[in-house]
Amino acid sequence: MMELILPVVFIMAGVIAGIIGEKIIFSKLRRFVSRRKIPGSEIIFSSLYRMTFLWLTLAGCFGATLSYPLNANISEVIKKVLTIVFLYSVVLVFAKLTAGFVNLFLQRTEGVSASLFSNITKIAVLIFGILVILQTVGIQITPLITTLGIGGLAVGLALQDTLANLFSGVYLIISKQVKTGDYVKLDGGYEGYITDITWRNTTIKELSNNVIIVPNSKLGTSIFTNYHLPVKEITLTLNVGVSYDSDLDKVERITLEVAREVMQETAPGLMKNEPYMRFHTFGDFSINYTLYMRVNEFFEQRLAKHLLVKKLHKRYQQERIEIPFPIRDVYVQNNGNKVINQD
Repeated sequence: MMELILPVVFIMAGVIAGIIGEKIIFSKLRRFVSRRKIPGSEIIFSSLYRMTFLWLTLAGCFGATLSYPLNANISEVIKKVLTIVFLYSVVLVFAKLTAGFVNLFLQRTEGVSASLFSNITKIAVLIFGILVILQTVGIQITPLITTLGIGGLAVGLALQDTLANLFSGVYLIISKQVKTGDYVKLDGGYEGYITDITWRNTTIKELSNNVIIVPNSKLGTSIFTNYHLPVKEITLTLNVGVSYDSDLDKVERITLEVAREVMQETAPGLMKNEPYMRFHTFGDFSINYTLYMRVNEFFEQRLAKHLLVKKLHKRYQQERIEIPFPIRDVYVQNNGNKVINQD
């Protein structure tokens, strides 16, 4: 019975040290570093979360194994198990760190925050780490790799759709056809902002906050419009008609003044791109024109059009420029008498 006291002490000491290290030291250090806003610090602390407790507990269990007189074979098995758990936790930390920094690097260089590349990196590190662990504990990995290579053919045939989605996602990102944050419109009429590209599908968030899930292989073979390529800025068009009695030179001058005013409010950085308008049709009730104006991105068309309609309507009223509405003369035959009803 006395022989158990020291192993129990080791285990309890490891657990208590793990709790203190995780709840007090690790938490305070994390808060201290987060206030300094050091780049990548959050990735490091997220990867090490709970690992302080695990490693100190494993150290206590290892000390207990050394202090208790066990059978040599049993002791060796326990040591191998503890070693495997420790090494796997280290591999897991490295996988999270690598994935996090790959994602951070892509965000800063390419503006891409898709989880596809970070997940591929994490899986690659995990596979490599597991092979190293097996080699460390004395398991030959060469036959295992050969078996996996042969079995990979069967797995590839069974997972054709999954692999097609994976390679399509990689191709979409590498070719820079789409990236997270782009506003796209699919040939089926669905449209929205791309929020993520995973190994299986692409997530599109509509302006109504609904989420559309599109398999990567479908997106790769579909026809879609990317409103952020080649640049985010797009040209807003607004069709308006004015009365035949209007002074068209005055209409053009007033309209462009209002358009510049709206651009100054919504897209001041694009003022070098002067708005312009073109008269194009003698309509049934009006002379029609189209106004062209640059905005920062697709979504800002809504606000810009809203302001244009309000300001143009107010300014046209002040300048006595008429926007005509349709007028119809209706002739009704009533007992041989012609009755005229004018709208």
